[in-house]
Amino acid sequence: MADVSPRFAVLGVCTANICRSPIIEAVLRDQLDDGYFEVASAGVRGWVEKPMEAMAAMELMRLGLTPGSFRSHPIDDYFVDSASLILTATTGHRSEILGTAPEALRRTFTLVEFAQLVGTVEADDPASLVAEAARLRSRARGDLDIIDPYKRKPAVYRAVADQINEACLTIASRLNSLVVSADRG
Repeated sequence: MADVSPRFAVLGVCTANICRSPIIEAVLRDQLDDGYFEVASAGVRGWVEKPMEAMAAMELMRLGLTPGSFRSHPIDDYFVDSASLILTATTGHRSEILGTAPEALRRTFTLVEFAQLVGTVEADDPASLVAEAARLRSRARGDLDIIDPYKRKPAVYRAVADQINEACLTIASRLNSLVVSADRG
């Protein structure tokens, strides 16, 4: 039986933690088994205690979720150190995290990158999925970034929310299947 930590922590990261990463957090929190996973988000230049941006919140509601009492957070060492998996909106965000915490390399991916990798790597549990994805990182192709919709047209917010939702559903499905498999083992 695979050893599955009951608190596998996933961290979504974007710039200010008011648009993309709150959507990542909400979708993953909704989709992941809360008996095993905890989800948070932060921004590399995050604002302190700001609500989700209104257009991002509207897109989240379109996806059937609510922002609730969401408040933004700047990323700090605690967030990085306690995360089992860090999913960034862009390669630039990933680089910023690794610039201050190079030891996080093997557990830091863009959201799009990790979504591409989860279906192509073998793993018995979430931790080994992250490790194997890091080992095979070069297999991810194409544009790995999710553009910043802040202060853009509604169609941009919609496209970003849909891209995040699709990637998160792929990731959540694979992570959940690994804890279900471990429970059966």
